[in-house]
Parts: sequence; C-alpha cells; structure tokens
Amino acid sequence: MKPIRRPVHAQVTNFNSKVVRNLNRSVILNLIREAGPISRIKISQLTNLNKSTVSNIVTGLLEEELLIEEFGKGGTVGRSPINLRLRTGKHIFGAIYFDSVTTKIALVDIDGTIKLSSDLETQAARPETFAQQCLEKLGTLRRQFHYPPFTGIGVSVAGIVDSALSKVVFAPNLGWNDLDLEKIIHDCFPEVRIVSLENDAKASAVAELWFGKHDIPLSNFVFLLVDRGIGAGIVVDKNVLYGESHAAGEFGHMTLIEGGDLCSCGNSGCWEMYASDRATVLRYLAARKADPALSPRISIDDIIESTRNHDDIPRKVLTESAYYLGLGIANIIKSVDPGAIIIGGKITQAWDIIYPEIMRTLEKRALLGKQRETGILPATLPNPPLLGAAALSIRKFFTDFRVTL
Repeated sequence: MKPIRRPVHAQVTNFNSKVVRNLNRSVILNLIREAGPISRIKISQLTNLNKSTVSNIVTGLLEEELLIEEFGKGGTVGRSPINLRLRTGKHIFGAIYFDSVTTKIALVDIDGTIKLSSDLETQAARPETFAQQCLEKLGTLRRQFHYPPFTGIGVSVAGIVDSALSKVVFAPNLGWNDLDLEKIIHDCFPEVRIVSLENDAKASAVAELWFGKHDIPLSNFVFLLVDRGIGAGIVVDKNVLYGESHAAGEFGHMTLIEGGDLCSCGNSGCWEMYASDRATVLRYLAARKADPALSPRISIDDIIESTRNHDDIPRKVLTESAYYLGLGIANIIKSVDPGAIIIGGKITQAWDIIYPEIMRTLEKRALLGKQRETGILPATLPNPPLLGAAALSIRKFFTDFRVTL
C-alpha cells in the first residue's frame, strides 16, 4: 500500500502556521524585553494578537524558562495584575572583546547585565592559542561561580570581520588574517548553538540598539568608536549596515587631510591619524616636547586626568582632537544623514571638553543646519565592544524563529 501523501497546499499551510507562530513568539518576547514587566492583556493590545494566541505563546515561553511572572501594581481590590518579565540568571552568554593591548571577557545575562568580567593581556602573535586561552578562562569563570552552561558566545574584534562566516578577515592592529574563530569556539564549546562574531564598532552599535539608555528613539544612527583607531557601526532602520566586503563604517580611513600623516593602511591623512586615542597621545607628547617613543607608557586616561590639575596642555590637546572629530563627523552627517551619532571610547570621559568643540566645528561644516538635527551623544554603556559581543548572540537568541517542517 502506497503511503498517503499530503497535498502540497497542506504542507505549505502547515509550514506557514509554524512561521507565523515563531514570528509571533519573537514579537512577544522582544516586547517583553523592551517594555516589561507587562501583562498579557497589554501585550495583546500592543501587538494586535488575540488573547488566546498571546496566552499560548507565553505559556511556551514560561515552560522554556525565558519568562517569569510577578504580581504588578494598580489592580482592583483583591486582584493584582500578573506581569511578565525576562527571567534572569538562567540564560548566560559568554563575551570576548579582542583588542590589540587588552582582551576583555565577560559573562552576561540575557538582559545585558555583566555578571563577571576579566582582563587578559593580548597575545596577538598566537591567535589560535590565545583565543583558546580566553575561551578556557570564560569556561573557568562560569564553573567557578556556578552559572549555567552558555546559551551563546559572542566575540568582537577590532578589524574587518565576516560575520556570516564568523571569520576575522583582517585585523591590522592584531596582525590577524583569515582567522576562523567560529571553529575555535565550537572546538572548545561544541554544545553551544549560538556563536556570533563582529567588528568592534558594529558590535557596539548593536549593544546601544539593544541596551542603550538614551532619551531619543534609535532607529537610524552611527556608533563611532574612538580607540587606537576609529571605526563605526551604521544602523539603518534598526539593522546594521555591513557592505559588500564587510567594511562598511571604516570611516577612520577616509582621507581627512590630503598629503597628511602616513597611516598604517598605506594611505596618508586618514581621519584616525588625527582624532584617535593614539593620535591624541602623540600630539600630547609633542606639546610636552617628549620623545614619541614614550607613547606606549601614556594613555588617554592620563591625559584626561591631567586636565583635572588645571594643566592647559592636555585641555588644548583634547580640544584639538575634538576639532578633528568634528571634521569627520560632519562628513558622516553629510553622507549618512543619521538621527544620532553616538560616540564611544575613553575620550568621552572628557565630554565637557570635547562636546563644545565638536559642535562648534559642526556649525561651520555641516550642511543645511543638520548639526542641530543630529544628536551627538556619548555612549551610555560600559565597554560597548564587550557588551556588544554578548548582544550579538542575545539578538540571535531573541530572533531565532526555529522554523521546522
């Protein structure tokens, strides 16, 4: 007897019902993440889903231990509304930020809370071995403090990254080329299903998008990461822009001054040669008439701290860096037209010094009064590239529709 075959339209209907259910699941889960604690009735009102659909999906999320119920306030006498919020402490994500000097690792909860963190001196000359050491340290921290197995692991790297393949294409400050970090992660943690890898600036943009604490809505913005170099994450309609070769946002290598200082990329006059932390330190040493070879011993933190001692030189140096930042930001505004530019990095600790100079520069350089429409804001998160690494995998977890036939 031949097996009974379902009509094609029945298979499509079954598939579509699963797609719709998982899409609704993602919508409800993200709404609770953003607006919780929130009641089932409020979820139904905001999503236009009927109450039974909301109830069924919420029941499943409770069984998955993604949500927790709690009594709210404002109910009638004898009856308090039952609200839903994310369950913390159950789903933990590992995060690693590979920088040229210091690599940071952390255990991050599903709501973006950093539970534990640790720093390691970067050993860039041995990328595979060093990555394994960082992952082993991550696992040791988890076991030592009795956290559950990792739901996902995210990594951010200062360089060009192919996030689809989880490979480092080129990280000039680390000297890494074509490094398959996904394989290394899976070799260390074969049980972890969600693995994410991204450029540090793009990861920072995802962190601000998911966990930022700004007073304005963030749908279209640029995250500008000022560190040893300068990189950017461009967000359009809440999606990160990657580019054809994963190099979108490499504004640090746009030419700011024709025939200027030689950059490590091989070009001259790149923006990061004038506005990065490295450029600020070299300018500070020049103002002090000190040997440039001392730059590894001086940090941007030292320069900012010097301004607290009523020293005019560090203030002047930081103001000059802010001027160059303003020149580059004006070009970004002209080319991208973002709703906001969020600046991250240690230089934002001197926001009272750099912000006025950035705005003065924009008033002269931006077109059509755009400097008044584009918010220039400091990052609201501690160490955005590290939290961004976790946010990459947390985002996948929340948008994983898990469609099966």
